[in-house]
Amino acid sequence: MSQRPALRLSGVVLDAPDARELADFYRRLLGWELGQDEPEWVTLVSPDGGAGLSFQSDAGYAPPVWPAGPGAQQMMMHLDIAVADLAEASAHAQEAGATLADFQPQDDVRVHLDPAGHPFCLFLDV
Repeated sequence: MSQRPALRLSGVVLDAPDARELADFYRRLLGWELGQDEPEWVTLVSPDGGAGLSFQSDAGYAPPVWPAGPGAQQMMMHLDIAVADLAEASAHAQEAGATLADFQPQDDVRVHLDPAGHPFCLFLDV
């Protein structure tokens, strides 16, 4: 077997009906700076220099159902966001445009839905 080539995760891409709208939500939520801004492709840059977030417009996008049920659009991935104060972070997420999910699987996690319906989790960073 040959040596593994140099690989680096540069970002996570979320599809949405409108890339700019979803990028603007995550910009408000995380406070990250705008990177690329094209009609169908927008990126946000992590201030820590880690992997960023990218958003791609997809006219055929179907939001996942949380929690997933038989025959429903399945969640393919979700974002985990560490927070110091769960109540404060949850309120901030809702002010930024998120919806608190009806189903909450754990006491120390709050599942929210972004404006395109992607679930994301706020969890206590202890």
